[in-house]
Amino acid sequence: MAESVRKIVLAYSGGLDTSVILPWLKDQYPGVQLIAFAAELGQGDELAGIKAKAIKSGADECIVADLREEFARDYCFPMLRAGAVYEHSYLLGTSIARPLIAKYQVDVAHKLHADAVAHGATGKGNDQVRFELTYMALGPELKIIAPWKDDRFELRSREAAIEYARLKGVPIAQSTKKIYSRDRNLWHISHEGADLEDPANEPRDDLWVMSVPVSKAPARPQYVTVGFEAGIPISVDGAKLPAHKIIEALNEIGGRHAVGQTDLVENRLVGMKSRGAYETPGGTILIQAIRSLESLCLEREVLHYKQQLALKYAELVYYGQWFHPLRHALDSFMTTATENVTGEAKIKLFKGRATTAAVTSPRTLYSRDLASFTMGAEYDGKDAIGFIRLLGLPMRVHASVNKRSKKKK
Repeated sequence: MAESVRKIVLAYSGGLDTSVILPWLKDQYPGVQLIAFAAELGQGDELAGIKAKAIKSGADECIVADLREEFARDYCFPMLRAGAVYEHSYLLGTSIARPLIAKYQVDVAHKLHADAVAHGATGKGNDQVRFELTYMALGPELKIIAPWKDDRFELRSREAAIEYARLKGVPIAQSTKKIYSRDRNLWHISHEGADLEDPANEPRDDLWVMSVPVSKAPARPQYVTVGFEAGIPISVDGAKLPAHKIIEALNEIGGRHAVGQTDLVENRLVGMKSRGAYETPGGTILIQAIRSLESLCLEREVLHYKQQLALKYAELVYYGQWFHPLRHALDSFMTTATENVTGEAKIKLFKGRATTAAVTSPRTLYSRDLASFTMGAEYDGKDAIGFIRLLGLPMRVHASVNKRSKKKK
Protein backbone atom coordinates (compact mmCIF):
# COMPACT_ATOMS: atom_id res chain seq x y z
CA MET A 1 0.00 0.00 0.00
CA ALA A 2 2.78 2.42 0.89
CA GLU A 3 4.46 1.98 -2.52
CA SER A 4 1.31 3.09 -4.33
CA VAL A 5 1.38 6.59 -2.82
CA ARG A 6 3.94 9.05 -4.16
CA LYS A 7 2.62 12.46 -3.12
CA ILE A 8 0.11 13.44 -0.41
CA VAL A 9 -1.62 16.77 0.22
CA LEU A 10 -2.52 17.05 3.91
CA ALA A 11 -5.08 19.51 5.32
CA TYR A 12 -2.78 21.17 7.83
CA SER A 13 -3.77 23.49 10.68
CA GLY A 14 -0.56 23.57 12.67
CA GLY A 15 -2.29 22.03 15.67
CA LEU A 16 -1.13 18.98 17.56
CA ASP A 17 -3.01 16.37 15.51
CA THR A 18 -1.94 17.44 12.04
CA SER A 19 1.60 18.25 13.24
CA VAL A 20 2.22 14.67 14.39
CA ILE A 21 0.48 13.24 11.33
CA LEU A 22 3.21 14.69 9.08
CA PRO A 23 6.07 12.56 10.48
CA TRP A 24 3.69 9.61 10.87
CA LEU A 25 2.93 9.73 7.15
CA LYS A 26 6.66 9.84 6.44
CA ASP A 27 7.11 6.73 8.58
CA GLN A 28 4.27 4.81 6.95
CA TYR A 29 4.90 5.85 3.35
CA PRO A 30 8.69 5.81 2.84
CA GLY A 31 9.85 8.19 0.13
CA VAL A 32 6.50 9.98 -0.09
CA GLN A 33 6.43 13.69 -0.85
CA LEU A 34 4.29 15.60 1.67
CA ILE A 35 2.58 18.89 0.91
CA ALA A 36 0.94 20.62 3.86
CA PHE A 37 -2.00 22.82 2.83
CA ALA A 38 -3.23 25.49 5.24
CA ALA A 39 -6.20 27.79 4.63
CA GLU A 40 -6.36 31.30 6.05
CA LEU A 41 -10.03 31.60 7.00
CA GLY A 42 -9.73 34.30 9.64
CA GLN A 43 -8.38 32.27 12.56
CA GLY A 44 -6.35 35.15 13.94
CA ASP A 45 -2.66 34.57 14.60
CA GLU A 46 -2.92 30.76 14.52
CA LEU A 47 -1.08 30.60 11.19
CA ALA A 48 1.91 32.62 12.36
CA GLY A 49 5.07 30.74 11.42
CA ILE A 50 3.07 27.82 10.06
CA LYS A 51 5.26 27.25 6.99
CA ALA A 52 8.42 26.86 9.06
CA LYS A 53 6.58 24.62 11.52
CA ALA A 54 5.26 22.38 8.74
CA ILE A 55 8.71 21.93 7.21
CA LYS A 56 10.24 21.21 10.61
CA SER A 57 7.47 18.66 11.27
CA GLY A 58 8.21 16.70 8.11
CA ALA A 59 6.48 18.46 5.21
CA ASP A 60 8.41 18.90 1.97
CA GLU A 61 6.35 21.95 1.11
CA CYS A 62 3.72 24.11 2.80
CA ILE A 63 1.13 26.08 0.85
CA VAL A 64 -0.94 28.73 2.61
CA ALA A 65 -3.93 30.24 0.79
CA ASP A 66 -5.82 33.32 1.99
CA LEU A 67 -9.43 32.31 1.40
CA ARG A 68 -11.19 34.79 3.68
CA GLU A 69 -13.06 36.73 1.02
CA GLU A 70 -14.11 33.62 -0.89
CA PHE A 71 -15.16 31.96 2.36
CA ALA A 72 -17.41 34.88 3.28
CA ARG A 73 -18.76 35.62 -0.20
CA ASP A 74 -19.29 32.15 -1.65
CA TYR A 75 -19.91 30.03 1.43
CA CYS A 76 -21.05 32.01 4.49
CA PHE A 77 -23.33 34.45 2.66
CA PRO A 78 -25.22 31.88 0.55
CA MET A 79 -25.72 29.86 3.74
CA LEU A 80 -26.95 33.00 5.50
CA ARG A 81 -29.31 33.83 2.61
CA ALA A 82 -30.76 30.33 2.94
CA GLY A 83 -31.38 30.87 6.68
CA ALA A 84 -29.51 27.66 7.50
CA VAL A 85 -29.31 26.97 11.25
CA TYR A 86 -28.74 23.45 12.57
CA GLU A 87 -30.96 22.29 15.45
CA HIS A 88 -32.25 25.79 16.25
CA SER A 89 -28.91 27.21 17.42
CA TYR A 90 -25.77 26.17 15.55
CA LEU A 91 -24.81 28.61 12.79
CA LEU A 92 -22.54 26.01 11.15
CA GLY A 93 -19.19 27.77 11.43
CA THR A 94 -16.98 24.68 11.31
CA SER A 95 -19.31 22.84 8.93
CA ILE A 96 -19.20 25.49 6.22
CA ALA A 97 -15.39 25.83 6.32
CA ARG A 98 -14.44 22.21 5.68
CA PRO A 99 -15.70 21.94 2.08
CA LEU A 100 -13.70 25.03 1.09
CA ILE A 101 -10.51 23.67 2.64
CA ALA A 102 -11.03 20.29 0.99
CA LYS A 103 -11.80 21.93 -2.37
CA TYR A 104 -8.45 23.71 -2.37
CA GLN A 105 -6.72 20.54 -1.21
CA VAL A 106 -8.05 18.81 -4.29
CA ASP A 107 -7.02 21.77 -6.46
CA VAL A 108 -3.47 21.59 -5.07
CA ALA A 109 -3.40 17.82 -5.57
CA HIS A 110 -4.40 18.22 -9.21
CA LYS A 111 -1.96 21.06 -9.84
CA LEU A 112 0.99 19.23 -8.25
CA HIS A 113 0.00 15.80 -9.60
CA ALA A 114 -0.48 14.27 -6.15
CA ASP A 115 -2.20 10.92 -5.94
CA ALA A 116 -3.60 11.23 -2.39
CA VAL A 117 -5.21 13.68 0.01
CA ALA A 118 -5.22 13.35 3.80
CA HIS A 119 -6.90 14.88 6.83
CA GLY A 120 -6.53 14.67 10.61
CA ALA A 121 -10.19 14.34 11.56
CA THR A 122 -11.06 11.54 13.96
CA GLY A 123 -13.40 8.65 13.25
CA LYS A 124 -15.94 9.93 15.78
CA GLY A 125 -16.62 13.40 14.43
CA ASN A 126 -18.39 15.12 11.56
CA ASP A 127 -15.30 16.58 9.89
CA GLN A 128 -14.15 13.25 8.46
CA VAL A 129 -17.39 13.15 6.46
CA ARG A 130 -17.09 16.76 5.31
CA PHE A 131 -13.54 16.33 4.06
CA GLU A 132 -14.08 12.98 2.40
CA LEU A 133 -17.37 13.79 0.67
CA THR A 134 -15.72 16.84 -0.88
CA TYR A 135 -12.77 14.74 -2.02
CA MET A 136 -15.21 12.29 -3.60
CA ALA A 137 -17.17 15.05 -5.33
CA LEU A 138 -14.20 16.96 -6.73
CA GLY A 139 -11.36 14.43 -6.93
CA PRO A 140 -12.84 10.93 -7.02
CA GLU A 141 -9.61 9.50 -8.45
CA LEU A 142 -7.56 10.60 -5.41
CA LYS A 143 -6.69 8.16 -2.63
CA ILE A 144 -8.02 9.28 0.76
CA ILE A 145 -5.73 8.83 3.75
CA ALA A 146 -7.32 9.20 7.18
CA PRO A 147 -4.78 8.17 9.85
CA TRP A 148 -7.32 8.08 12.69
CA LYS A 149 -9.07 5.24 10.84
CA ASP A 150 -5.85 3.39 10.07
CA ASP A 151 -5.03 0.39 12.31
CA ARG A 152 -1.37 1.44 12.26
CA PHE A 153 -2.13 4.81 13.88
CA GLU A 154 -1.53 4.54 17.62
CA LEU A 155 -1.51 8.24 18.59
CA ARG A 156 -5.06 8.16 19.90
CA SER A 157 -4.56 10.34 22.98
CA ARG A 158 -3.13 13.79 23.63
CA GLU A 159 -0.41 12.24 25.77
CA ALA A 160 0.63 9.78 23.03
CA ALA A 161 0.68 12.53 20.41
CA ILE A 162 2.80 14.82 22.58
CA GLU A 163 5.30 12.04 23.28
CA TYR A 164 5.50 11.21 19.58
CA ALA A 165 6.05 14.90 18.73
CA ARG A 166 8.94 15.08 21.19
CA LEU A 167 10.42 11.89 19.76
CA LYS A 168 10.26 13.25 16.21
CA GLY A 169 11.35 16.80 17.07
CA VAL A 170 8.00 18.33 16.11
CA PRO A 171 7.58 21.84 17.58
CA ILE A 172 4.40 21.95 19.68
CA ALA A 173 2.94 24.31 22.26
CA GLN A 174 0.51 21.81 23.81
CA SER A 175 0.89 20.14 27.18
CA THR A 176 -0.76 17.07 28.65
CA LYS A 177 -3.13 19.32 30.59
CA LYS A 178 -6.72 18.80 29.49
CA ILE A 179 -7.75 21.87 27.51
CA TYR A 180 -10.53 22.87 25.15
CA SER A 181 -10.50 21.73 21.56
CA ARG A 182 -11.16 24.84 19.49
CA ASP A 183 -11.82 25.57 15.84
CA ARG A 184 -11.78 29.19 14.73
CA ASN A 185 -12.49 30.99 11.49
CA LEU A 186 -14.04 34.22 10.28
CA TRP A 187 -17.60 33.03 10.99
CA HIS A 188 -17.17 31.58 14.50
CA ILE A 189 -15.13 29.77 17.11
CA SER A 190 -16.15 26.45 18.65
CA HIS A 191 -15.18 25.05 22.04
CA GLU A 192 -15.36 21.37 22.96
CA GLY A 193 -13.87 19.00 25.52
CA ALA A 194 -12.52 19.54 29.05
CA ASP A 195 -15.30 20.53 31.48
CA LEU A 196 -17.77 20.98 28.59
CA GLU A 197 -17.95 17.21 28.17
CA ASP A 198 -20.35 17.18 31.11
CA PRO A 199 -23.59 19.00 30.13
CA ALA A 200 -24.15 19.71 33.84
CA ASN A 201 -21.27 22.21 33.76
CA GLU A 202 -22.09 25.77 32.85
CA PRO A 203 -19.59 27.35 30.43
CA ARG A 204 -17.08 29.39 32.42
CA ASP A 205 -16.62 33.09 31.79
CA ASP A 206 -13.01 32.52 30.73
CA LEU A 207 -14.16 30.17 27.95
CA TRP A 208 -15.16 32.93 25.52
CA VAL A 209 -12.58 34.20 23.03
CA MET A 210 -14.37 36.33 20.41
CA SER A 211 -16.77 37.88 22.88
CA VAL A 212 -16.95 39.07 26.46
CA PRO A 213 -19.05 37.26 29.09
CA VAL A 214 -22.59 38.62 29.33
CA SER A 215 -21.82 39.87 32.84
CA LYS A 216 -19.10 42.12 31.43
CA ALA A 217 -21.05 43.47 28.45
CA PRO A 218 -21.72 47.24 28.44
CA ALA A 219 -24.68 48.56 30.41
CA ARG A 220 -25.79 50.63 27.42
CA PRO A 221 -27.00 49.17 24.11
CA GLN A 222 -25.37 49.77 20.75
CA TYR A 223 -27.11 49.92 17.39
CA VAL A 224 -25.69 48.68 14.10
CA THR A 225 -27.31 48.92 10.66
CA VAL A 226 -26.73 46.22 8.06
CA GLY A 227 -27.56 46.79 4.41
CA PHE A 228 -28.63 43.99 2.06
CA GLU A 229 -29.10 43.61 -1.66
CA ALA A 230 -31.01 40.58 -2.98
CA GLY A 231 -30.44 38.68 0.28
CA ILE A 232 -26.70 39.37 0.50
CA PRO A 233 -25.09 41.77 3.05
CA ILE A 234 -23.38 44.74 1.40
CA SER A 235 -22.79 47.35 4.11
CA VAL A 236 -22.35 48.11 7.82
CA ASP A 237 -23.60 51.46 9.10
CA GLY A 238 -23.78 52.78 5.55
CA ALA A 239 -20.21 51.81 4.59
CA LYS A 240 -20.00 49.30 1.73
CA LEU A 241 -17.44 46.61 2.52
CA PRO A 242 -16.12 43.35 1.03
CA ALA A 243 -17.85 40.26 2.37
CA HIS A 244 -15.12 39.25 4.83
CA LYS A 245 -14.77 42.80 6.13
CA ILE A 246 -18.51 42.89 6.90
CA ILE A 247 -18.17 39.80 9.06
CA GLU A 248 -15.02 41.10 10.72
CA ALA A 249 -16.69 44.41 11.60
CA LEU A 250 -19.80 42.73 13.01
CA ASN A 251 -17.70 40.22 14.97
CA GLU A 252 -15.95 43.07 16.72
CA ILE A 253 -19.16 44.98 17.46
CA GLY A 254 -21.16 41.92 18.48
CA GLY A 255 -18.36 40.45 20.56
CA ARG A 256 -18.21 43.61 22.61
CA HIS A 257 -21.83 42.98 23.66
CA ALA A 258 -21.57 39.18 24.23
CA VAL A 259 -23.77 38.52 21.19
CA GLY A 260 -23.77 35.09 19.56
CA GLN A 261 -22.86 32.77 22.44
CA THR A 262 -24.50 29.35 22.17
CA ASP A 263 -24.27 26.30 24.43
CA LEU A 264 -25.61 23.27 22.57
CA VAL A 265 -25.88 19.49 22.80
CA GLU A 266 -26.16 18.55 19.14
CA ASN A 267 -26.73 15.35 17.20
CA ARG A 268 -23.64 14.45 15.22
CA LEU A 269 -24.02 12.84 11.82
CA VAL A 270 -22.24 9.69 13.03
CA GLY A 271 -24.98 9.09 15.61
CA MET A 272 -23.77 10.41 18.96
CA LYS A 273 -24.64 13.53 20.90
CA SER A 274 -21.92 16.10 21.41
CA ARG A 275 -21.79 19.18 23.63
CA GLY A 276 -20.15 22.34 22.36
CA ALA A 277 -20.10 26.06 23.00
CA TYR A 278 -20.03 28.41 20.02
CA GLU A 279 -19.37 32.10 19.46
CA THR A 280 -20.80 33.61 16.28
CA PRO A 281 -21.23 37.34 16.98
CA GLY A 282 -21.30 38.65 13.40
CA GLY A 283 -23.33 35.76 12.08
CA THR A 284 -25.93 36.21 14.82
CA ILE A 285 -26.37 39.87 13.90
CA LEU A 286 -26.66 38.98 10.21
CA ILE A 287 -29.24 36.22 10.72
CA GLN A 288 -31.40 38.57 12.79
CA ALA A 289 -31.05 41.30 10.17
CA ILE A 290 -31.96 39.16 7.17
CA ARG A 291 -34.94 37.61 8.97
CA SER A 292 -36.23 41.09 9.69
CA LEU A 293 -35.93 42.12 6.05
CA GLU A 294 -37.57 38.91 4.87
CA SER A 295 -40.55 39.67 7.10
CA LEU A 296 -41.10 42.79 4.98
CA CYS A 297 -40.10 41.59 1.55
CA LEU A 298 -41.18 37.96 1.15
CA GLU A 299 -44.69 36.88 0.22
CA ARG A 300 -46.21 34.55 2.82
CA GLU A 301 -46.04 31.25 0.92
CA VAL A 302 -42.51 31.95 -0.31
CA LEU A 303 -41.37 32.80 3.24
CA HIS A 304 -42.95 29.70 4.77
CA TYR A 305 -41.59 27.37 2.10
CA LYS A 306 -38.15 28.95 2.38
CA GLN A 307 -38.21 28.25 6.11
CA GLN A 308 -38.87 24.58 5.40
CA LEU A 309 -36.04 24.37 2.88
CA ALA A 310 -33.68 26.12 5.31
CA LEU A 311 -33.81 23.05 7.54
CA LYS A 312 -32.71 20.81 4.68
CA TYR A 313 -30.05 23.29 3.62
CA ALA A 314 -28.65 23.29 7.18
CA GLU A 315 -28.54 19.48 7.16
CA LEU A 316 -26.67 19.45 3.86
CA VAL A 317 -24.07 21.84 5.25
CA TYR A 318 -23.76 19.98 8.56
CA TYR A 319 -23.48 16.62 6.77
CA GLY A 320 -20.68 17.86 4.51
CA GLN A 321 -22.78 17.76 1.34
CA TRP A 322 -21.92 21.27 0.15
CA PHE A 323 -21.11 19.99 -3.35
CA HIS A 324 -24.23 17.82 -3.52
CA PRO A 325 -26.50 18.64 -6.50
CA LEU A 326 -29.39 19.24 -4.11
CA ARG A 327 -27.49 22.09 -2.42
CA HIS A 328 -26.89 23.69 -5.82
CA ALA A 329 -30.59 23.28 -6.65
CA LEU A 330 -31.65 24.81 -3.33
CA ASP A 331 -29.38 27.79 -3.97
CA SER A 332 -31.21 28.41 -7.24
CA PHE A 333 -34.44 28.63 -5.27
CA MET A 334 -32.87 30.86 -2.60
CA THR A 335 -31.50 33.24 -5.24
CA THR A 336 -34.95 33.67 -6.80
CA ALA A 337 -36.82 33.78 -3.49
CA THR A 338 -34.65 36.56 -2.04
CA GLU A 339 -34.26 38.77 -5.11
CA ASN A 340 -36.41 41.42 -3.39
CA VAL A 341 -34.74 41.16 0.02
CA THR A 342 -33.09 44.56 -0.25
CA GLY A 343 -32.91 47.25 2.39
CA GLU A 344 -31.52 47.93 5.85
CA ALA A 345 -32.04 46.39 9.27
CA LYS A 346 -31.08 48.28 12.41
CA ILE A 347 -30.09 45.82 15.14
CA LYS A 348 -29.93 46.57 18.86
CA LEU A 349 -27.12 44.83 20.74
CA PHE A 350 -27.48 44.57 24.49
CA LYS A 351 -26.29 42.05 27.08
CA GLY A 352 -25.94 39.08 24.76
CA ARG A 353 -29.00 39.79 22.62
CA ALA A 354 -29.38 41.02 19.05
CA THR A 355 -32.89 42.33 18.41
CA THR A 356 -34.41 44.32 15.57
CA ALA A 357 -34.96 47.99 16.28
CA ALA A 358 -35.99 49.10 12.78
CA VAL A 359 -36.19 47.74 9.25
CA THR A 360 -36.73 49.51 5.91
CA SER A 361 -36.87 48.33 2.32
CA PRO A 362 -37.70 49.84 -1.09
CA ARG A 363 -39.25 46.43 -1.96
CA THR A 364 -41.41 46.13 1.14
CA LEU A 365 -44.76 44.32 0.92
CA TYR A 366 -45.89 45.91 4.16
CA SER A 367 -48.75 48.40 3.74
CA ARG A 368 -49.63 50.67 6.64
CA ASP A 369 -53.08 51.20 5.17
CA LEU A 370 -53.79 47.47 5.05
CA ALA A 371 -52.25 46.77 8.45
CA SER A 372 -54.03 49.64 10.20
CA PHE A 373 -56.94 48.88 12.55
CA THR A 374 -58.82 51.56 10.68
CA MET A 375 -60.97 49.97 7.99
CA GLY A 376 -60.36 51.53 4.57
CA ALA A 377 -61.67 51.23 1.02
CA GLU A 378 -58.87 48.84 0.03
CA TYR A 379 -60.09 46.15 2.47
CA ASP A 380 -63.74 45.22 2.98
CA GLY A 381 -64.17 43.30 6.22
CA LYS A 382 -67.29 41.59 4.87
CA ASP A 383 -65.10 39.72 2.38
CA ALA A 384 -63.73 37.75 5.31
CA ILE A 385 -67.13 36.18 6.04
CA GLY A 386 -67.15 33.84 3.06
CA PHE A 387 -63.42 33.25 3.33
CA ILE A 388 -63.70 32.06 6.91
CA ARG A 389 -66.77 29.91 6.15
CA LEU A 390 -64.92 28.10 3.37
CA LEU A 391 -61.75 27.77 5.46
CA GLY A 392 -63.76 26.31 8.31
CA LEU A 393 -65.92 23.99 6.19
CA PRO A 394 -63.89 20.80 6.91
CA MET A 395 -63.95 21.59 10.63
CA ARG A 396 -67.72 22.14 10.61
CA VAL A 397 -68.31 18.85 8.77
CA HIS A 398 -66.02 17.01 11.20
CA ALA A 399 -67.80 18.52 14.18
CA SER A 400 -71.24 17.57 12.80
CA VAL A 401 -70.24 13.95 12.19
CA ASN A 402 -68.77 13.63 15.68
CA LYS A 403 -71.88 15.17 17.21
CA ARG A 404 -74.18 12.63 15.46
CA SER A 405 -71.88 9.80 16.44
CA LYS A 406 -72.03 10.76 20.11
CA LYS A 407 -75.85 10.96 20.04
CA LYS A 408 -76.11 7.38 18.69
CA LYS A 409 -74.11 6.16 21.66
